[in-house]
Amino acid sequence: MRNLVDNSGIQAVFLALVFATTSAAAQQNVHAAIVPQASRQAAPAFAVPDSSGKKVQLSDYRGKVVLLNFWATECGGCKLEIPSFVELQSAHKSDSFTIVGVSMDTSYEKLSSPDEAWSKVKPFVADHKINYPILMGDSSLLSAFELRFLPATFLIDKQGRIAATYAGVVDKADVDSNITKLLAEQ
Repeated sequence: MRNLVDNSGIQAVFLALVFATTSAAAQQNVHAAIVPQASRQAAPAFAVPDSSGKKVQLSDYRGKVVLLNFWATECGGCKLEIPSFVELQSAHKSDSFTIVGVSMDTSYEKLSSPDEAWSKVKPFVADHKINYPILMGDSSLLSAFELRFLPATFLIDKQGRIAATYAGVVDKADVDSNITKLLAEQ
């Protein structure tokens, strides 16, 4: 699990220190409880590009359960959970469900542009046979989702509200169970 902050002045130094120390210590098999419907908060809105440059908004997925995963190509914990996400996407492909991966490579790797990040992300996606949409995150998402670590995963209900939050490598059985619960909601 890697730490992320949104303070421009200290971000580079902090990221370098934290990234170097936390990737090997990522919390694994993380479980999350579903937040009761009445207590759920709306997921922050965003519009970020996909690999073709088209802006994609979280609201484009309204009516579906969304597993929103923030990750980076050099994040050890992120690499561990991707095979589970590929399996979950395949298992639920006929349901009202999708996984949306948001690469945070620009911040995580301190890259200069989304184009530079895509040059790393596109081959990674192909090599790992990722079967769900990948978007390119930006620094605004760090604060909007209060991202402090990677990987970070949010289960979003059909109304666009955060139903569960995972900080670290998700437990596949737990996230699958939570997806099934959210799919059953009206």
